[in-house]
Amino acid sequence: MRGRRALRGSVGGMTDEDAAEPAALGVVRTPTGHSGVDAQLARLADADHLPADGHLAVYEDVHRGLREALSALDAPPVPGPYENRS
Repeated sequence: MRGRRALRGSVGGMTDEDAAEPAALGVVRTPTGHSGVDAQLARLADADHLPADGHLAVYEDVHRGLREALSALDAPPVPGPYENRS
């Protein structure tokens, strides 16, 4: 570890340089089969490459999208163009 200082109390010899770099957590996302939900879950990967202070905007955006997808399930179906005939 020449030229790299280990963090005091670190695990596995992590250095100051390693701690400062964003790193993916490697969380596996299983598709749900609902395209709107799957798109929002895929968006979580955007946070993998951001510093921690950038995660909040991604999480809030995903939360908003998931709420919209859930709310859409409660909405009554929109009638087709020929379903209102009398």
